[in-house]
Amino acid sequence: MPPSHPKPSLPLPPLADADDARIGRFLDHYWSETGASRNTLASYRRDLQGFARWLSSQGASLAAFDRDAVYDCLGARLRAGYAGRSNARLLSSLRRFCQWRLRIGEIDSDPTALIDPPRLGRSLPKAPAEIEVESLLAAPDIDTATGLRDRAMLEMMYATGLRVSELVGLPVAAVNLRQGVARVTGKGSKERLVPIGEEALHWLQRYLDEARPDLVKRLPVAQALFVTSSGGAVTRQAFWSLVRRYAAIAGVRGDLSPHGLRHAFATHLLNHGADLRALQLLLGHASLSTTQIYTLVAREGLKRLHAQHHPRG
Repeated sequence: MPPSHPKPSLPLPPLADADDARIGRFLDHYWSETGASRNTLASYRRDLQGFARWLSSQGASLAAFDRDAVYDCLGARLRAGYAGRSNARLLSSLRRFCQWRLRIGEIDSDPTALIDPPRLGRSLPKAPAEIEVESLLAAPDIDTATGLRDRAMLEMMYATGLRVSELVGLPVAAVNLRQGVARVTGKGSKERLVPIGEEALHWLQRYLDEARPDLVKRLPVAQALFVTSSGGAVTRQAFWSLVRRYAAIAGVRGDLSPHGLRHAFATHLLNHGADLRALQLLLGHASLSTTQIYTLVAREGLKRLHAQHHPRG
């Protein structure tokens, strides 16, 4: 499991059955209407269940709450140490939930309509330096089947900039080694073709030839590209732990996560002159503005380089 800092919490009662059922109906409707991913639905479920439990602690329920209750909950979460981004996500979940209830006639007005989301600072993604990534990629023991698999996963992550859920969810059939591309299903079930690169292709080929057959052995052939010794797919949590372990072995500074490798992919491409719109397509961003934050990261890196090496830096 990925190591984490202690999370803030509020002492809350169990979830009421009626509230759980209402959340379930909303999620069923939302999925049928939007085709939202499993991760998105799980995030909405956690947010709504937490809010329902907080309402229960105040003697209320999801069946009837007002704007004051939303304000009170957000305030309680801030005092308990929840970050502004977490509260903004909760408010977004509540908006969708209330809009659904308004459409089906359960409520007459939306209690979240006039609530402004918390102001969020624009944080820059943290990406390891190129030399640190090289050390990370060399950390697995490639003389073992799992080490060769891990090397292929790390190379693939850095070469393609995939989200961790996209990486572990790749089926074997999605990778075309001859053409050097992977067909990736991203957010909103949108597909994109991502070039893999020669180095990552080399390690993928070795993994498929030398390690994967040994891992699956005589078990039913798994569809997942990256598998464990039990034949199942490597999970997001397992890969997170692998990245952390190899980062420690390689001496990479800071708390490196799989998402950090995605940031490294984007930042290093920009540093070497990549086009921003091409990067948007590779990352699977719906909006160019999401991709543009990486120009700030690259700019900060150039400023540090100037300060370090220019005689008047």
